[in-house]
Amino acid sequence: MTWCTRGCRAEASWRERSAASVVPRDGEEATVADHGDESTRLSQAPVRLDPLVEQVQRELLGGPLDLDRRDVSRTVGVSLRTAERFWHALGFPGNEDGEAVFSQLDLTALRGVAALVRRGELDEDSALSLTRAFARTADRLSVWQCSVFAESLSPWAQGEVDLGRVAVSDESHDSTRAEPDEDTALAAARKVAELADELEPLLVYAWRRHLAAATARMVADADPSVGEQGLRRCVGFADLVSFTSLVRRLSERELATVVQRFEALCSDVITGHGGRVIKTVGDEVLYVAKVPAEGARIALDLVDAIRYDDMLPPVRVGLAYGHVVSRLGDVFGTTVNRAARLTAVAPSGKVLADEGLVSRIADAPDLTAVRQRTRTLRGVGVVAPSLLHRTVAIPDGLPGALPHPAQPAFLDSDDLEVR
Repeated sequence: MTWCTRGCRAEASWRERSAASVVPRDGEEATVADHGDESTRLSQAPVRLDPLVEQVQRELLGGPLDLDRRDVSRTVGVSLRTAERFWHALGFPGNEDGEAVFSQLDLTALRGVAALVRRGELDEDSALSLTRAFARTADRLSVWQCSVFAESLSPWAQGEVDLGRVAVSDESHDSTRAEPDEDTALAAARKVAELADELEPLLVYAWRRHLAAATARMVADADPSVGEQGLRRCVGFADLVSFTSLVRRLSERELATVVQRFEALCSDVITGHGGRVIKTVGDEVLYVAKVPAEGARIALDLVDAIRYDDMLPPVRVGLAYGHVVSRLGDVFGTTVNRAARLTAVAPSGKVLADEGLVSRIADAPDLTAVRQRTRTLRGVGVVAPSLLHRTVAIPDGLPGALPHPAQPAFLDSDDLEVR
């Protein structure tokens, strides 16, 4: 028996539905419904793995992969369809009977989710939604972690990137490729397994810290004073100028270095002013700030920090203030669209803001706005944007929210207090 369908949900309470959906009836075997042509279903053919990779998998997953999908569903006491939905929510393709691709760790995870649904703590849709959220975040985190280890073990030192040169063909030398060679990849895989137990507490700590911050924001945003208009935020879009041209000139490795530096710089500046990074996509970053003036300072700091960073091309930023729809960590609405459109028409190395943002920073002594000509933006309409500037000089020519690119080591002895 599987979790209930949407039609079933309209007829039963969610507690009754949740309890019934995960436990097979007496004498009923957990089977998956017929979904038509088997060729249309996702499947994964067995692949012969390198012995080292198999060893790493066993270490990371707490034991051998000696269970198939029926073993998992039968042991946990859920239907095959339920187990498959959980597996797909994790971001993995389907498997056939007899494919031993699961471990005791998979049993523990599915058993925990099923228990939450059985007790009525979560309904089935919420359980799957949370599973997808964890999975998507963990997927990127895992790829990021593997890349960091591979780069640290690569024989090719990452030097400075020359933005003016024409790149050598990616096939001409391994040092131009972003992907590690086989020896480096195997060494990185070994290192991942060796340090997993030591890094796991950091993962849990970061999750709890952000969970505490998210609950605080949720309660604050639920304040009755917010009114019927809902959340109002400063939304910023930052975009590297001429990135397409840069892609043609740089090697894969150099391009990866540029993107990594851009993302790190944006994260430092945005969080330094109390903003939140919503997403990064290569040469673009989307952020929000609750305080309009801080959102403007973020934009100006980004422009200045990148101007003084020889590794990066100039950036342009579009800012808008207004109502946003916040859903599952993302933001939507006309304010977001307006910020994106302003970015597209902003001059290189400048910050272009809408009227809503400008009106709310009028009292900020360190910020000034210069009105520009009225524009009609596609999908947005008529806007009267302004270029933002600082009225005070930045000490040493660098924004205070971001360390200089030649920053000290993470544990510099000069920073340690002797007690």
